[in-house]
Amino acid sequence: MAVTKIHGIKKTELKSLKYITNPEKTKDGLYVFSCFCSSEPKQTVKEFKQTRKAGTGRYRTLCQHIIQSFEGQEVTPEEALQIGQELCQRFLKSQYQYVIAVHTDTDNIHNHIIFNNVNFFNGKTFETLENQGTDRAWERLRKISDEICAEHSLKVIKNPQRSKGKSYYEWDMHRQGISWKTKLKWEIDECVKESHNFEEFLQVCKAHHVEVVYNPEHKIDLKFRMEGQQKFSRAKTLGWYYETEQIKKRIALCHSEFVYCPKTRIIDTSQNKFLDSYGLNRWAEIQNMKEASRVINVLTKYQAETEGQLEMVAMTEHARQGKLVQELNDLSKEIDIINDHIHLRKTCEKLKPFHEEWRSKGKLFQKSYYKKYETEISQYIESKATLKAAYPNGKVPSLEEMKEKKNALLRERSEKNDEYNKIKATLKEVEFARTTLEQYLSQQRDMEQQKKRKRGDLE
Repeated sequence: MAVTKIHGIKKTELKSLKYITNPEKTKDGLYVFSCFCSSEPKQTVKEFKQTRKAGTGRYRTLCQHIIQSFEGQEVTPEEALQIGQELCQRFLKSQYQYVIAVHTDTDNIHNHIIFNNVNFFNGKTFETLENQGTDRAWERLRKISDEICAEHSLKVIKNPQRSKGKSYYEWDMHRQGISWKTKLKWEIDECVKESHNFEEFLQVCKAHHVEVVYNPEHKIDLKFRMEGQQKFSRAKTLGWYYETEQIKKRIALCHSEFVYCPKTRIIDTSQNKFLDSYGLNRWAEIQNMKEASRVINVLTKYQAETEGQLEMVAMTEHARQGKLVQELNDLSKEIDIINDHIHLRKTCEKLKPFHEEWRSKGKLFQKSYYKKYETEISQYIESKATLKAAYPNGKVPSLEEMKEKKNALLRERSEKNDEYNKIKATLKEVEFARTTLEQYLSQQRDMEQQKKRKRGDLE
């Protein structure tokens, strides 16, 4: 999953370029890439200026700054750079000078892209060419980014216009290594599995010590709070997947039969216009036979001879799909947890020197040192305690081992996601055949009844 932002730079061009290409943030410049220009900030500014001088019209914006931020450590720096390059190729169409820098110094890997505001080939500004009227650049940027993320088997935000940023409280809790949001989502997912309808879901939440406020009359209709959590979490802040309608659909998916109903191309020839015109009726019959031929191909493919056997194929695939959804959700939870542990491990490694220095000092100086670095020392102790609690056997994996486990989980999720997409395609094909066959046979029965009635009238 990647969140994208774009804004113009009017004065701080050099400062911004120096910031994004900072060696400490890009592993000594290893994850910096440039197109049609230098990656050295001062030289980049000169080359950007040369292009702008040759451009047409007046402009206040010097360049544009894109931030593409991934969730946790779901991508490697190499993959983030590749995604950034693909984003630039599709969004900028290889017509603008740009510099990409992948920052690896924070808890979430993210791309910074600064590109010249003037087209390298025709001299026109980005606003003139790409950001006019209803065709807004930020919407197109988000759409392209989502498409690329999906191609790389990363999660994509659905209904992104509803997404919210982190509150200070959430950020502070995450900074301390206490991811209550992950735990809350986990509990809600478990409640969904145990419920047969939404009303039961509300009761099951109470049994799981999750306080729920549901008021369908209010705009904010659903809120959750775990035991020990200070504030309620709105369903929307947890994500689209946890809103009221989506929870209802998830419960229905767990306990209902396959309900996908595709549109078919079967033509109803019982209408008067077909009955009164031999040519039109013949044409419709040919079209229906073509559609029936497609159904026969599907029946042959899945070795089904009857409508009932086709139904069994659909139900079997649907059961596999439901199982895969559960496995994918479980994998996502595991990845969220390992991301939390990676964050805790990094925090411990970063703050360990403060703790060791404090312990090494004599009692006379320990108090003053602790007072000066109380935040760092306390955070180290809390993070270490949380990690130990997560591994009761006392064997806390190294950061490298955690990353290897995470990469293995990501690969497994990618494979299962591919399998899920194949099942989804199969279900779509089978359900088309099932619906078409049912409609075709029903129409044939209606026509036979009409013929019988006509014969009766003649007699």
